Amino acid sequence: MVSVRIATRGSRLALWQAGWVKEQLERQGARVELVVVETQGDRVDLPFAQMQGQGFFTKAIQDAVLRGEADLAVHSYKDLPSARPEGLEVAAIPPREDPLEVLLVRPEALDEQANKLPLRAGALVGTSAVRRQAQIQGLRPDLSIRELRGNVPTRVEKLKRGEYEAILLAHAGLKRLGLDLSGLYAKVLPPTLVVPAPAQGALALECRLDDLRLKALLQSLDDPQARRTVSAERGLMQKLAGGCQLALGAWAQETQGGLALTAWYGGQLYRALSTTPEAVAEMVFRQIRTENPEVVCESP
Repeated sequence: MVSVRIATRGSRLALWQAGWVKEQLERQGARVELVVVETQGDRVDLPFAQMQGQGFFTKAIQDAVLRGEADLAVHSYKDLPSARPEGLEVAAIPPREDPLEVLLVRPEALDEQANKLPLRAGALVGTSAVRRQAQIQGLRPDLSIRELRGNVPTRVEKLKRGEYEAILLAHAGLKRLGLDLSGLYAKVLPPTLVVPAPAQGALALECRLDDLRLKALLQSLDDPQARRTVSAERGLMQKLAGGCQLALGAWAQETQGGLALTAWYGGQLYRALSTTPEAVAEMVFRQIRTENPEVVCESP
């Protein structure tokens, strides 16, 4: 019997995701255990903009795999920086959950007739993601933005307690956890209104490059369509040398005409259509660089 140790954060969502992978591998006859790893993002409660480096939620987990303390890392793919560590490989991307954003609103802050977002003028919105902050401020300059850290259940509880009037979250996390949202108004936002983070809703199953036995086991979990859309979004992010501190939205979808990529950067929307993830990412990158000549930081 094949044994697999899965390294994961200890948050409720991370454990759900690692548990889902565990269940899939056990169906193939593997013996699986979870190894909980505390990351920098779990220990430090500062706004992301004040934290140094990248990979706040992933580096410690990757290090555990590289040291041989675990065999497989299960990440929320959007948390992975564009720079890849030597010795590791994303061996599988399972079928992707909904990549869109959802706005949760307390009743007293709801205004369904308001422009673009159903929020009363001056409402207090919680989010720590620079991408979300920038897009919200671009849509509704009247809104107030306050830093919001914590795992998904914690953020929802802070909203329910009245510390915020609205918060913005990934729909995928809410769907996976099935949280009680009673008393709150929930609106899934169109991806052309608030463009999601690259790879939002996708999982990255990462193992050592030379672990051929595990890579073979993971092949059945890899979804080609998810890999194509994520590759387009992440390909653009890599060209901009970004991590979770980069204010970039990217959303790809398969269409009859090919792979369509919509991106938000610097207050502008960019769109392109092509047949491969590499080509469509390059087309959008060139559009961004034309509008933003200072963008010269393409990763190798």
